[in-house]
Amino acid sequence: MKSDSEEGAGLLYTAMGLALASAIALGLARFAYALLLPAMRADLDWSYATAGALNTVNAAGYLAGALMLPRWQARFDGKAVVVAGGLGACATLFLHGLVRSEEALFVLRFASGVASAASFAGGGLLAASLAQQPGGAPRLGLILGIYYGGTGLGIAACALAVPWAMSAEVGAQWSAWWASGLAGVSTGPVDGAPVVGLADWQRAWIGLAGLAVLCHLGMLAMTRSLHCPPVPASLREAAPLRALLWGLLGYLCFGLGYIGYMTFIITLLREQGLSAPVVTAFYVVLGLGVVASSWLWAGLLQKHRNGRPMATLNALLALATVLPVLSSHPVAVFASGALFGSVFLSVVASTTALVRHNCAKAAWPAGIAAFTVIFAAGQMVGPVLVGLVADGAGGLQRGFVVSAAALALGALLASRQRAL
Repeated sequence: MKSDSEEGAGLLYTAMGLALASAIALGLARFAYALLLPAMRADLDWSYATAGALNTVNAAGYLAGALMLPRWQARFDGKAVVVAGGLGACATLFLHGLVRSEEALFVLRFASGVASAASFAGGGLLAASLAQQPGGAPRLGLILGIYYGGTGLGIAACALAVPWAMSAEVGAQWSAWWASGLAGVSTGPVDGAPVVGLADWQRAWIGLAGLAVLCHLGMLAMTRSLHCPPVPASLREAAPLRALLWGLLGYLCFGLGYIGYMTFIITLLREQGLSAPVVTAFYVVLGLGVVASSWLWAGLLQKHRNGRPMATLNALLALATVLPVLSSHPVAVFASGALFGSVFLSVVASTTALVRHNCAKAAWPAGIAAFTVIFAAGQMVGPVLVGLVADGAGGLQRGFVVSAAALALGALLASRQRAL
């Protein structure tokens, strides 16, 4: 028989493997877009509204996946749903690098959102189930933190990989492959001149697909023993959504507010004159903050059964969002990234903990699905709202103020959520 320490180590190892699914679903498939957006806007001549609309479409796909998730989980093993979502994310990332038209990119961002919902939200249910295993209950906060913190690994990885993939050296190598007949087909003329090979942002998407494949293989290897058999509909329970209303409203505001920051922060920093190495370092710091959040907020999630964790974290996010508006000094910028990174995925973890603390296990899928749907609804509005505001007077800075206000409102609403 295994000792408590051995069981605990095994659970944490499995949670780390599951975290790689989170790295793919959000770190690579969603948040890498912020790094690529400046180059894509310049190459494709997009407005802020169009740039935001692409993330809105991604959120619409996430919403569609979230609505389908309970059906998938009722028919298939929860692990199979996560695996299928990860494969879908890998495929769509690769296809992002082969197209240039807005229409094709909109379709791929939608498909990527569907895959992310299956992988990320499905993984959240697996993480909650993992905490049900022997030795898992006292480690609930840490297990959830590790899982959601996996997104930070993806953010840090893409912060390092994207500049490399977009570099002149890699571009020259791609051109050599093209000339030798080992690359694809021409992407078409730009300003009357033929394009040789792929644009720098297209190379980056393909590189991210390679990273996603490696993460997916690692996840499969580290979670071999993890399964979550489907629960028949007759044994499922409805979640007490009316009693969780304040938490749901606070989470809606979180989805609306945080995504504006994660969509446009790199563009804002580049507009403020920060150099490419500084921007890369900023995004690495943000990603490492997400990883650190596993330990920073585990106690908070474990201790409180009410909306206090979500309220506290939303308030901190509002502060982090407004910091780069108040000052473009590198100290303020890095403080914003470190604070935002160390907090925002813990808001997601707080909803899983809220459901886990207050609902019967048979109601977990319904509860997690409800929070996932409300989260996706907020994400659909956030990017295009900030983009529309940014296209007017005040630019991106005013858009960030709108995001901060939404997060502050979310803190106020979540503070009213009581334990059931």
